[in-house]
Amino acid sequence: MNFFKTTLSILFMVLFFSCGNTKVTTEKSSVKNNKSTTAKIVKSNAVKFHINLNDRSKDTYKVRVTVPKLSSENNIFQFASTAPGTYQIMNIGRFVRSFIALDKKGKLLKSIHISTNQFKLLQPEKVRTILYEIAETYDNFVDEYPIYPMAGTSIEDNHSLINGQAVFGYFKGMQSREMNIKIEYPKEWIAGTALKLNDDGSYTANSYDHAVDSPILLGNLTKASTNIEGTIIDVFTYSENGLVKSSQVLSSIENMLKSASKFLGGLPVDRYTFLLHLETNTLNPKGAWEHSYSSEYTLDEKPWNQMEQGFKDIAAHEFFHIVTPLNIHSEIIKEFNFIEPVASRHLWLYEGITEWASHMMLMRSKEKSLDEYLNTLRRKSYISKNYFDVDYSLLDMALNSYTKEGSKQFPNIYMKGALVAGMLDIKLLKLSNGKRGLIDVINELAKEYGPNKAFNDATFFDDFVAFTYPEIAEFMDLYIKKATDLPLLEYYQKIGIKYDVEKYLFELDTNATDKQIQLREIWMKAL
Repeated sequence: MNFFKTTLSILFMVLFFSCGNTKVTTEKSSVKNNKSTTAKIVKSNAVKFHINLNDRSKDTYKVRVTVPKLSSENNIFQFASTAPGTYQIMNIGRFVRSFIALDKKGKLLKSIHISTNQFKLLQPEKVRTILYEIAETYDNFVDEYPIYPMAGTSIEDNHSLINGQAVFGYFKGMQSREMNIKIEYPKEWIAGTALKLNDDGSYTANSYDHAVDSPILLGNLTKASTNIEGTIIDVFTYSENGLVKSSQVLSSIENMLKSASKFLGGLPVDRYTFLLHLETNTLNPKGAWEHSYSSEYTLDEKPWNQMEQGFKDIAAHEFFHIVTPLNIHSEIIKEFNFIEPVASRHLWLYEGITEWASHMMLMRSKEKSLDEYLNTLRRKSYISKNYFDVDYSLLDMALNSYTKEGSKQFPNIYMKGALVAGMLDIKLLKLSNGKRGLIDVINELAKEYGPNKAFNDATFFDDFVAFTYPEIAEFMDLYIKKATDLPLLEYYQKIGIKYDVEKYLFELDTNATDKQIQLREIWMKAL
């Protein structure tokens, strides 16, 4: 069983913590026809954050917050308890090492640490400055609820990784207030982020959610850029021993990006940034975290020829999140609760369909052969059946994702969730006589909703059925809401592919009928 042991190791390392998307931004400059990459004006009522990375002592970020006038309604400074798409409790307040409030003359004002993630200001009307130090997460291990590396922070002599929810906080009632972020760092460093750059070298985030949605990688990085059909692609790489250059990464993913454009009928963003943090250390497991206009990868550093194929698979998954949930999401993501974790029912959509789409896209574009794709299905079916609770439904995974019990089953969303999405694709093709598969429905839904229109989390199952076919209601009930055993043999027979239940083996049926072959050709249609 070495085949499956190797598979399990690789998929757990990569997919176990390949998290969902963060808060969807509503900045007008995000639309495709606006190519501006520099913001000209910093609003006077923005909350200003200043980070001094020239001082990297004690492995802490030294943060100064300058605020416009506060009221009694803004008397709490909140650090994140969780972040969109991580499906984990973080309690970032655990990493705060000092916190003080000052008035306009620099006089100390009293504040109280009232809970893990909250500091109460007793005289908020007088507060003009907050000073705090917050420790990096990489070198400050916590026993309970450890922070995933891709969602954490790192400060070293030659680089720093900033994930917004692990460094910034916000005032009660001001989560949607614009933020201005200024970072001082050594002159030989460069910075990579999807945030807009101002003339003064600071960044603009139009809300706290937007800041969390925009990781920043700084240091001795390499950079490579290109333009894919009007979308600016930037790659920034920190490689501890210089084994990987951004130019290598970009060269490897260009065809994948072009395939994504064809798969989606055009890329729905005007820019996208890949941030790679590659080290040889003991942080395990590694993974990636996708965002609206960027994705970030914390992986073991190896020569690129040893990383390339695995990275392409991960990057395809992360990049597809520009559709779900950037363009298709519920109000739970649009109006994220950083105080108390709130689970969405639709993990099947955000992660299951995304995982299916990433591999299907690579197969259809011939970046991955049909045999390789069927091998992927084999691995997923084996792992799902043998390493997870078969009585745990996709809906259970979603609603219990923040619990300790649910976290054990969560990785199955990348196995069972992708398998269910593959079945749904075949079901839709069969119902539409080959005219409308799952990706067609997803592209239609992206146009129906888009970045600024959320669906109702409670009613979306019914909405999806209404958008497709009545028969999909039973499918969702059996394979998403309930944990009914997946009839992979029955479904893949429809497209002339045999499935051996005992060997978990998918292979072409040499005795397939003309009708089965015809549907399979549509299913495989080249991009």
